[in-house]
Amino acid sequence: MWGALEVKDADIYQFPKGLPGFEEETQFALVPWEDTPFVYLQSTREPGLAFLLVSPFTFVPDYSFELGEVDKEELEIVEKVSVYSMVTIHSQANKSTMNLLAPVVLNPEQRLGKQVVLHQSPYETRHLIWSEDAQSVKGGV
Repeated sequence: MWGALEVKDADIYQFPKGLPGFEEETQFALVPWEDTPFVYLQSTREPGLAFLLVSPFTFVPDYSFELGEVDKEELEIVEKVSVYSMVTIHSQANKSTMNLLAPVVLNPEQRLGKQVVLHQSPYETRHLIWSEDAQSVKGGV
């Protein structure tokens, strides 16, 4: 997808259980999309497999959830954690969405990752990135 990429070891994460639908893909690199809040989660084994991610807090500052004990253990989380949402780009950019119901949780210290499905959560899998309010303030996207 990108050609050859120089990726630092610090940017490579192990996903022991893969991602839903891609269980065999267990190693991904975080690749920043320059000058944007977005990053790519690029498979290190399959060049054509990448997911667009964004920190949900960029667009939903009060986003929060409780990470379960099993997830904390699997990710070996002590204190540091990074949270991303998968993004779906729509042909009309203002209709692009992010998945708040199944965040990608990363342990930057152990470089472990997992997509966690939040049960009994008010969040949606297709939350508009740019809300109607933000669009009217900015004059549209």
